Amino acid sequence: MKSRFIASLSVLLIASGNPDIPLPHFKTTPDSPIHINSEGKLEYKADDKGNRVPDFSFCGYMASEKQIPDVPVKIIVPIAEGDATQQIQKAINYVSSLPLDKNGFRGTVLLDKGTYKLEGSITIRSSGVVLRGSGCSSEGTTIVGAGVDRETLIRIAGTNNRETDTPVPLADKYFPVNSTVLTLKNGHNFKVGDKIIVKRPSTKEWLEYIGADKIGIFVDYTLTMWTPGDFDINWDRTVTAITPESIAIDVPITNSIDPQFGGGTVAKYVWNGQISNVGVENMRCISDYDSSNEKDENHRWMAVTMENVSDSWIRRIVAEHFVSSAVAVWETAKRITVEDCKSLAPVGEIGNYRRYSFQTLGQQVLFQRCYAEYGYHAFSVGFTAPGPNAFVQCYSFMPYNFSGATGGWATGILFDKFTVDGGNISFTFRDVDGQGGGWSAANSLCWQCRAAQIHLPAPPGAQNWAYASWAQGYGNGHHELQHTFVKPESIYYAQLEARTGKESPETKKILIYESPETTSPDIDFARIMSERSKTPDLIMDKWIDMMIGQYPIISDISGVINSDNLETRGLPVKIKPAIPVSIVNGWIVRDNKVMTGRKDRTSLWRGSTRQSDLSNAAPNLVRFVPGRAGRGLTDNLDTLTSDMIKRKVIVMQNYPALWYERRRDDHARTRRADPNVWAPFYEQPFSRSGQGEAYDRLSKYDLTKWNTWYWLRLKKYAGLADQNGLLLIQEHYLQHNIIEEGAHWADYPWRTANNINNPGFPENPPYAGDKR
Repeated sequence: MKSRFIASLSVLLIASGNPDIPLPHFKTTPDSPIHINSEGKLEYKADDKGNRVPDFSFCGYMASEKQIPDVPVKIIVPIAEGDATQQIQKAINYVSSLPLDKNGFRGTVLLDKGTYKLEGSITIRSSGVVLRGSGCSSEGTTIVGAGVDRETLIRIAGTNNRETDTPVPLADKYFPVNSTVLTLKNGHNFKVGDKIIVKRPSTKEWLEYIGADKIGIFVDYTLTMWTPGDFDINWDRTVTAITPESIAIDVPITNSIDPQFGGGTVAKYVWNGQISNVGVENMRCISDYDSSNEKDENHRWMAVTMENVSDSWIRRIVAEHFVSSAVAVWETAKRITVEDCKSLAPVGEIGNYRRYSFQTLGQQVLFQRCYAEYGYHAFSVGFTAPGPNAFVQCYSFMPYNFSGATGGWATGILFDKFTVDGGNISFTFRDVDGQGGGWSAANSLCWQCRAAQIHLPAPPGAQNWAYASWAQGYGNGHHELQHTFVKPESIYYAQLEARTGKESPETKKILIYESPETTSPDIDFARIMSERSKTPDLIMDKWIDMMIGQYPIISDISGVINSDNLETRGLPVKIKPAIPVSIVNGWIVRDNKVMTGRKDRTSLWRGSTRQSDLSNAAPNLVRFVPGRAGRGLTDNLDTLTSDMIKRKVIVMQNYPALWYERRRDDHARTRRADPNVWAPFYEQPFSRSGQGEAYDRLSKYDLTKWNTWYWLRLKKYAGLADQNGLLLIQEHYLQHNIIEEGAHWADYPWRTANNINNPGFPENPPYAGDKR
């Protein structure tokens, strides 16, 4: 490990090739894991098992081998008064009905300059469709998410109907990091072009080896310990070559596959519902909110989300005032580019699951030239994200928590020319934090990153690396050439050029920062420095604007149809009137028939976003996981209703939950140390005030104001129940919170410490036997 002292006179410069400034650069040595040889080419030194720094360059749209195209416009949506949700969706549906061209595109929906108000959400469900605005500045296109619901503003959503064949076991041999050739145990029937899942299981033996089986042993074992199967790595790959014994895959694996820890498998899949060649671009998205509450959460949480999609992009999106994400890429997405985007002025609580400005749980996702301010985990990778995933030239300004891996052995993360102003980068061991985050990242790299601190341990059986860090370094990972500028300027683009044999056009968009290391500048250099000191430093926020101006998106609208001229296709869906329910002689009667069937009730607590919890989750009408829908997450109410009918359940009884967030599942009564709340959230009927701190360290409740999302959800379910002959029993208060476990009172909205209304209950509570 080599460190260099940079004298205080050294000043950060934006050089851009100025020949008057001496620009020394340092190269790694031949015994370094990454080395540049005498010909200027990248070389890698493997460890004794063959593991090496991964090739991260396969991220992004078309694995970064093609530029994002400017897809021709097919229809334009003019500005109109009132709610534009159906107007824009109608235009998207029209383009979705067009045939795919030879490049896999149907066309672009163009939004005019001006402001569109959306009371609902718009969704792209077909391949080859692009939604484009006429500029992301205040003079361009603005979409305003109105209302008090939490609906995502724009969704790119294919169908999760992947069908996977029986897995074929790999040979009993060790496959190191960056392997592309996999030997099968008993031969195979795979063909070139097959889509496959390469699985590295999270076995009991592996969990014990890395110590994850003991995470939370002093808290509540069941809440945070890692269990077999929850942390499998599932790489989505394509077969590129075969022999009778082996297959070659298009993208290297980002974690070793070891026979002593269960080996691995390969399975072919078919995914008819996955969509591709979809884009959202060139617009400003704004969420309305209650301006009297700076932490209001009764408004939009997500600007754009992506699921069940590949080879697609989000670019030139400015998102303002959203509670959580400008862009969230979920685990069913791959080969995605998010570029030249900003997350500005988020509005919501300062705590976990909020202010996740740019996040991914997917694979081969490239975030480049993105800017976030006042985030919590502004740039983040979620648990067991298979990798590679890359963040290139991204900038986090004044965050409330770290950027990096939030937990659960995400592999193959690259932070390249990444800056955190006022915060940290973390690939660390999180232990219990983040609901048992444990080892958060493996085989991940920081290249020329700037932050207050970089936390970089070496997990058991894996490694993490940092080169040319301008930060305080923590952890026993590989740190090299601190406080030094190195070449290549960007490891991502250098790896891409080495792989493809050609320089990426994106290298022209690199913001180069240089620092001559001298304490005795000559007169000419002092003159240059003096002149440079008169102007502010250029950071990514302004650099994005410069790149957008220098490389405009051109929209040809000649001959394009206007959405106002679209014929309305099909008849409006008529909702049949609900049949009244009455009580006759003590019987509940509907349509002159006694209503009979089973009764179910919503869950009162428990859960996580791990697969084992999701697959066994009980239904809940008001459970909330930001931006996520499905069993154990934010329940899809239509699916829940259909399941009730299938199970002959006629009544759903809803209670407010025992507590809002999962940390309280440990049944402690202590005030929490931080707002690192755990999902899923069991929403309470009352709204948070934005004032003070409750015992969970989010703001206190206001008992005079409703949580609008809670009641909108119950209203929607009640409507579905009416249409389908079902019943809802709503229990507004719950005696469980005051007569059983004291922990049920700890976070309860009516507790005096948790609201701004001073209901008069004593503080501290006089628990009976220090328990009840």
